[in-house]
Amino acid sequence: MSKKNSSIDGFRPRRSGEQLGTTVNSTSLAESADEISVGREVHVAHEDSKSNFGEHKAGRAVGRTDIDESLLNIDGDDMPVKKLSRRQRRRLARQERRAKRPRSLWRRILRYFLILLLIVGVGAAGLAGYTAYKVTSAGNNIFQGNILDILKNQPLKQDANGRSNFLLLGTSEDDPGHDGANLTDSMMVISVDQTNKNIYMFSVPRDLYVQYGTSCYSGYSGKINVYFSCSNDGNTADAEQDRLTKTQKFVGDIFGLDIQYGVHVNHTVIKQIVDAVGGVDVDVEGSNGDPGVFDRNFDWRCNYTCYLVKYTNGVHHLDGAHALYLSMARGDVAPTYGLSNSNFDREKNQQKIIMAIKEKAMTTGVLTNIGTVTQLIDALGSNLRTNIQTSEIRTLMQIASDVKQENIQTLSLVGQDDSVVTTGNYNGASIVRPSAGIYDYSEIRAFIKKNLNSDPVAREAAPIVVLNATDKAGYAQTKADSLTAAGYTIASVGNAPSGTYDSVDIYQIGDDSLATAGRLSSLYNVTIKKTKPPIAVTDTVKFVIVFGDTNN
Repeated sequence: MSKKNSSIDGFRPRRSGEQLGTTVNSTSLAESADEISVGREVHVAHEDSKSNFGEHKAGRAVGRTDIDESLLNIDGDDMPVKKLSRRQRRRLARQERRAKRPRSLWRRILRYFLILLLIVGVGAAGLAGYTAYKVTSAGNNIFQGNILDILKNQPLKQDANGRSNFLLLGTSEDDPGHDGANLTDSMMVISVDQTNKNIYMFSVPRDLYVQYGTSCYSGYSGKINVYFSCSNDGNTADAEQDRLTKTQKFVGDIFGLDIQYGVHVNHTVIKQIVDAVGGVDVDVEGSNGDPGVFDRNFDWRCNYTCYLVKYTNGVHHLDGAHALYLSMARGDVAPTYGLSNSNFDREKNQQKIIMAIKEKAMTTGVLTNIGTVTQLIDALGSNLRTNIQTSEIRTLMQIASDVKQENIQTLSLVGQDDSVVTTGNYNGASIVRPSAGIYDYSEIRAFIKKNLNSDPVAREAAPIVVLNATDKAGYAQTKADSLTAAGYTIASVGNAPSGTYDSVDIYQIGDDSLATAGRLSSLYNVTIKKTKPPIAVTDTVKFVIVFGDTNN
């Protein structure tokens, strides 16, 4: 098939021998004109005269209609001159008008839309870059490791029960005029199960009397809130990390916990975080049936012309300042009510505020608002220090997002019938001590183990009496030690009364503790007996196990 040369309006087809990009000058144009046959005439519509092709008509601009009409009426040797019909002239006129119109509306809309997208994209990139800068600068202060590791999703460190434990310490060195600003007046343990998606938290009584194991401001023993600041007095980042690590282990040993992480905050961070999320809703509840909470301890800040802590029972929306003062209130200055349990009430309110912050921060729109996020970053970057690794941040945030509010539980060391701590006086000071006795943390550890253990048997903590019906001295104690190691709760160990026993007899008192009953039945391959056990036991005992003479 032969190839036809095509022409395009505005471009002169390249002639043989020319190079692409060759400048077209007047000489070459003249030479080209010489090749065009002369004598060809153009008939112009609406005019009776004829003009030579290429000849300029004085006083008249050449339009698209002229060109199209002329091209249609170029004289040829074998083609006679033909005038356009009125219909053809109208059609060409319409084409000319369309050619003179500006770009169509949809093209203009498309152009403006693309420009708008560009502006938004640049703006978003700028905001993202600013946020990235804020995260980077704050992250270097808050977290450990390379900030670029934030792209990773490293699992949190865990204890033997699969839980990740955080020690939260609050000081008030940022509060001018506050006595004991370096004391950790707020101490809380937050325990996270990243597999089963639940969180438990409990407050450490700031006045718990302990032995430091080293010389401190008050000697070798005193209140636990002193330990953090006396473990070292350095001002460097390394000194801060050393204080966190030492205090984690110290508190963990007392409560029988492996605490993997430490977090240190001051008063400002609570106020700024609450304000950044737009305030929080807290269910205020006065203790011992009081109609609310009232404490004038902070009203000096407004020269006693206001009430900074005065609430009726019920839900109240609090800004940062009021949330902070409620978290500090313990009713130690009259007039006051609703805080008769002093530090225990304060700790309860602190837990409520933290839960309210978490709930508000995870609501739709809060963490996607660039202003809110930068405020949070500012608050955390200036007022929070941790030993959490940057590679663990995404995991921690995912857990916080996944855990439902109903799966966040608060534990209290002070109960109506089963308090594991109590108040008292020691060496002339008002203190909190274990109910079991000064420095005896056995009941506290058992309480924490029961509540934080994912094993249902450990959570039931059903008291078991183990009896020896063999002639082997110490046999019952050996078995009891094995059961304790397996997570069972042993109430007492002794000898069984004279009688005939199977190799293992298990008696259950009551119908609860089903997980323990099932586990014991499977462990010893026996059927649990519901009959009266061979000895009298207290009401708290749930099982009696007798190891008989035939047991090897």
